[in-house]
Amino acid sequence: MKLLIVEDEKELADSIKAYLSSEHFLCEAVHDYHSALEKLEVFDYACIILDIGLPGGSGLQLLKTLKADGKSDGVLIISAKDSTDDKVLGLKSGADDYLAKPFHLSELGARVDAIIRRKVFNGNSILQLDHLTIDLHSKTLMKDEVPIDLTRKEYDLLLYFISNKNKVISKDSIIEHLYGDDMSLPDNFDFLYAHIKNLRKKLQQAGCPDYIKAVYGMGYKFAIPT
Repeated sequence: MKLLIVEDEKELADSIKAYLSSEHFLCEAVHDYHSALEKLEVFDYACIILDIGLPGGSGLQLLKTLKADGKSDGVLIISAKDSTDDKVLGLKSGADDYLAKPFHLSELGARVDAIIRRKVFNGNSILQLDHLTIDLHSKTLMKDEVPIDLTRKEYDLLLYFISNKNKVISKDSIIEHLYGDDMSLPDNFDFLYAHIKNLRKKLQQAGCPDYIKAVYGMGYKFAIPT
């Protein structure tokens, strides 16, 4: 799952990014209003960690722009302002949660997890899909109670497919979700084909049907066979 950290204190942003990356999130960070606005206009995120006081503008205005554009990214406000009025204003502006500074990174991570479960997986931490069981806490996959070992990219790819079940996803969207700013669009998709091939192979070796279908000229779709 891909996250955006919008925080002008670079040291804090780096700490958040390092912690959440260790929790298997793909994280991007920006430190001012206009950089954040550029990101939000182009990309979608599972959750945005948003400071209110930013150089060049207000985090609340970013939040209002996000909602006005009809985007459904989860939003966790982090702020040094800890009054009830500030929390109420942030939540009424469309944030999913509000965390006052200073905070423990483990609590931040737990709140991000909770937002993603609510927004993407209807609040569930255990996903049941056909023969598959995915535990979002332990980040494990089982087929009929037998573990299937996945690499981090394979697990992220599977979650992305499941969160977009029955939708056609372009190759560019998959790459951007898996790699974010770490990679520009490639000249060929061989490495993506390899990830998908390996994930398919592991699922089929475990006895699963072929959930992942190529849609010619468009991308891929994850669907449960009828």
